[in-house]
Formats: sequence, C-alpha cells, structure tokens
Amino acid sequence: MAQSESSTDDEGAGSGSGPTQVLEFGLGDETYCLDIDVIDEIVDAGQLTRIPNSPAHVEGVIDLRGRTTSIINPKTVFNIDQDGERNRIIVFDPDSIGDQGTIGWIVDEVYQVTNITPDDVDETTTANDENVHGIVKGDDKFVVWVDPDIVGE
Repeated sequence: MAQSESSTDDEGAGSGSGPTQVLEFGLGDETYCLDIDVIDEIVDAGQLTRIPNSPAHVEGVIDLRGRTTSIINPKTVFNIDQDGERNRIIVFDPDSIGDQGTIGWIVDEVYQVTNITPDDVDETTTANDENVHGIVKGDDKFVVWVDPDIVGE
C-alpha cells in the first residue's frame, strides 16, 4: 500500500490536506480506527500475565521479542460492555505515543488499512472528547477515529 502523503507530525484529522492511512479494528459491534503511523505491529493475542493492583484497563503484560509490553483493554477505557473474541493485539510504536514503555491494545478483530481525507472526517460530533479525532464516514458505516494516547490515562 502506498505511503501516506501527509506528514507523520500531524496531530489530528484536519491538520494535513493529503490522505491519512488508518487501521480499522473491531471492539464489540463497533468499528474504530487508529493512524497507521503510531502502530509498530499487529500480533495474535497470546497468554497474558496479570499484574496485581494494576488499573482496570490494564489486562496484563506479554513478552514480545524480548520487550515487556503492557496490554490495555480499550473496551474498559471507552466503556464498551460487549464481549468479543479478543483475537489480536495492536502494538504501538513507543516513540509515537509519548509513553515510556511498550503498549498494545487487545482488540476483537483487525479489518483493513484505509486512506481517509479531512473531508471524510466529521469532527463536530466529538468536540467534547479529546480522545477522539472524529467520525469517519464510510459507504455503509461510521468508524470512530481514536487517539492512542488514551492508553496512558
């Protein structure tokens, strides 16, 4: 797939005029997306080691190629009550999210990488939520474009 023409320093949906590549993934019955530039890799969900006294959104840790990676459940962060398969882990590039460790989100499914333009994004419905860039209007669905920095909260 072609590299995005927008700068990797763009903060939000409307900051660049070119397309942005996003990864679409499922949490329960809903579809969300993340800027592909903040993602390091996608791996199959494996056995997690629980951390005693950790926040509710921290599912545990996993060893990925010698790196201890904290696994976050975005369903807890976004108050999604639905169960799901929890098949994949989206691992973030530690340099992109401003966190000191390696973090991944456990998600139900990973769908596809798509290009979006600022015209595809409705930012007005998310004006009060700093963790959502906007709603991406697709052919037959809406996709919530989220900010990975929520993982540090």
